[in-house]
This record gives sequence, structure tokens and C-alpha cells, in this order.
Amino acid sequence: MSAKSVLILDDKLIIRKTLQEFLTRKRWRVKTTESLHAARRVLFGGDTVFDLMFCDVNLPDGLGTDLLDEIQRMEHPPVVVMITGQGTIESAVKCMKLGAFDYLLKPFSHDEIDIILGKVNKFQRLIQVNQELTSETSSTGSRNLVGESEPMQKLQELIQNVAQTDATVLVSGETGTGKELISLAIHNSSQRSNKPFIKVNCAAISESLIESEFFGHEKGAFTGALQSRMGRFELADGGTLLLDEVSEISLPLQAKLLRVLQEREFERVGGTKTIKVDVRIVATTNRRLVQAVKDGIFREDLYYRLNVFPLESPSLGERGNDVLLIAETFLKKFARKHGRKLESLDSNCKKTLMSYNWPGNVRELQNVIERAVIMTLSGTQVGVSALPLDIQNYYLQQIGEFDGDLGLNPSFVDHVEDKQQQVLHVQNTAQSDAATIIEDSEDLSLAAAERQLILKCLQRSEGNRTQAAEWMAVSIRTLRNKLARFKEEQREEFSAYY
Repeated sequence: MSAKSVLILDDKLIIRKTLQEFLTRKRWRVKTTESLHAARRVLFGGDTVFDLMFCDVNLPDGLGTDLLDEIQRMEHPPVVVMITGQGTIESAVKCMKLGAFDYLLKPFSHDEIDIILGKVNKFQRLIQVNQELTSETSSTGSRNLVGESEPMQKLQELIQNVAQTDATVLVSGETGTGKELISLAIHNSSQRSNKPFIKVNCAAISESLIESEFFGHEKGAFTGALQSRMGRFELADGGTLLLDEVSEISLPLQAKLLRVLQEREFERVGGTKTIKVDVRIVATTNRRLVQAVKDGIFREDLYYRLNVFPLESPSLGERGNDVLLIAETFLKKFARKHGRKLESLDSNCKKTLMSYNWPGNVRELQNVIERAVIMTLSGTQVGVSALPLDIQNYYLQQIGEFDGDLGLNPSFVDHVEDKQQQVLHVQNTAQSDAATIIEDSEDLSLAAAERQLILKCLQRSEGNRTQAAEWMAVSIRTLRNKLARFKEEQREEFSAYY
């Protein structure tokens, strides 16, 4: 446990002292009280958050079970062990129903306290593991589904419809479309929202371990199983289990998964005890499972068990202006993350993003915006020059102004003075230099302007081809090809850069 704080409530001084000395030696921070009134003042009026409490059942000013009921309503309740010198089965049952972790009879030994502490530590580790597993999607869970397009409105409506039920949901869609986010939205809109949301990535776990990940294992079940472990189904009990990329599960495990979905019961690996769980299943896949069934790599009965309520995650290319809504959301997130004072995307950047087909969907857009934030060192807007070259050139192709030879926008020079910077994004002074290229030239052809622009960028970069290519928004291969042509044409001004 991260903070070993314990409260002892008992009216007998000898009990308080015995527990205090033993727990202090175990490096617990100990606070003792002798009445319900004093304990309430410490629990509800103090600053200390207790991890553990030993509470006597019979006290001078009331029953410890009354306090136990109050403790369970605390935001961060301690683990409570009830102690009594007059134990009965009825008393023990009542304490456990009210939320007691364990029940201890007086007189007790140090060994008994040691056993209690071991159980408490295991319990706290389990809680921590559960929280960590649930928080695996915290980066996802910190965002809502963003989108106002018609496909997203329809999807949101379907999510709200199915969320209030316990129906199994199968979310299909291309990689990077946000299937996990849809799954979390279903959980958060359901009556299970205050229960665990546990994810298991079926594609990322090795075949030899995935059964243990699903169902847990008993100590000694296989080499390396040094202690018993709960699986994801147990951890998700009462909540939602996300089977991410469920199509990657092998056929033998598919049969076992089918039984769990039908009966909501299983055995741990190496165990014989049947464990029952109450879990809502959401599965995702980027494959067409119907085809996988035809190919014999996915069980037909499992498919129908999963496909109770199918949802399709639309690709980013189908979502229109959602591209800009999502991009602005990522911009704010990564500006905070990387310490940039960025507020928006400029108009050219928006046009370029909207023109792109986004084969990698939302995940690709996320990476592009984070890179753009990192590349934008000044100002409050992200410009088109911060976007990857392939996306910039894709836009130029789309608007029909793409020069297939060099990859430059032929109308570049016309846009220099109004700061479009679609090709050259050097310092502000470079803009006037580019305009001068045309003003001082007798040859006003595009080829001549192109040569002078290349020469100017090479001079500025002191012969660094990579830097010059980046400023012109072309690939290094394109620049090398142009220089090879200039060499064949024996253009002496480029001799220093061949």
C-alpha cells in the first residue's frame, strides 16, 4: 500500500497498546481512539486518510457496527477489521454485510494480525491493479467522441440506445477510427459507468498467455505462476470488458470464450473452481468477421454471440468537417503538452487538412497535429508549412496546381507577397528574397524562377540539400534529380552543389 495509516478504535487500553506496538514495528503510522465520538472526529474531521482500521464492536458510547455503516459512505473508506470478545456467527455475518473486510476474536495473537495484514496488502494491490487496468484508457477516456457530421450523429444515437442495455456490442471499422473510444462511450453512458472498464488487446498478447489474461491462473499452474492471479473477466466484474481486436483470438480459445459469453462463468488456468461474473462485453475488430467465418478462422457461433448489436465506426474520410473539429481538439491537447501558445490552425492549414484522404484515420490526424505543434516554434497559429510534405503535396495535386516534375506549386511566387508560404517556409526575410527572384530576373519563365529559387535555398542552407528541400516542400530525391539535370545542362551557378 502506498500510505500505511491505521486507526485503532477500542475501549481497552491493553488492546490499543498491543496493536499499536505491533503495527508500529511493521512501519504503520498508528492513531488510537477509545470511543465512537473520538473516532468520528478523527475520521471525518481530520486530514489523515486511513488505509486500515481496527474497530471494536461494543464500545461505551455505542456499537462499532453503527460507525462501520457510516464509513462505507466515505469517499475513501479504510479497510475495516472488526474485533470483539463476544463473537457470534450472527454478529460476524452482520459485520460482513455492512462492509467489514474481516472479523477478529479476542484474544488474538501476533500471527493472526500478520495474516490480516497480508490479506489487506493483497486486497490493496488488487485495487491498485484494477485502477491501473481501468486507467489504460485514460488518455482515451479524457476525450469525448468529437464530431457533428451525419455519420457521427447517427452513431451517437445508436450508442445511447444500446448503452442502457446489457447487450453485447461489436464495433467494426478501419484501424484508427476510434473504436476504443466508442466502446468507452458505451460504458460511460451505461448503468455500469461507475464500475471497471477493463481492456484486453487480443492482438498484443502472446498465444501462450492470452488464456491466463482472460481467465486468470492459480499458483503453480505453469512455469512462472508464482502466485494466483485474477484475469480480466474477474477484474471487470460488474463493469464492462473490451475485447479489442477480437478477430485475432485463436480457434481453441474462441471455444472457451464462447462458453463465458453464454454462461458468464469460467475456471482459472490450473483451477477447478467455477467463477461466475457479471460483465458487459464490447468487442472491436478491423476485419470483416463474416469473411473470417467463411475463411474458417473465426467461429460462426461466436460471431453471432458477439454480433448482437453491431456498430460501424465511420472512417475519417466520411466525416467531412469533423476533421477540423478533431484537429482543433488535438491542437489544444498537444499545445498544453508541449508548452506551445497555439490557438488555432490558419486558413491554408485547414484547407490542406480538409483535402487529404486520411488513410490512417483519426490516429493519423492525431500524429500529424502533434508533429505540427512541435514544428511551430512561434506565433499563435499552426501554418501549412508545419504539416508533412506528402500532405502538402496532396493538397496541391487536389487543386490542380501541382508540377509533377518538381512538386512545387507553380503559383508559389504569386503567393509569396501575401505570405501563403506553400512552398518556401524560411524566415520572414526569405519571403522578400523570393519576390526579388522574379523582380531581378530577365527570364520570367517558370523554369527560370524555379532554378533561381533552388539556388537561393541552397545558398541559404550553405549547401545542405536536406534543409533546402524542406524549405521548398519537396523531397530530397526530387532536389537531387533537379541538380542532376542542371549538371547535364552544365549550369555553372550550381557547380558547388552537385
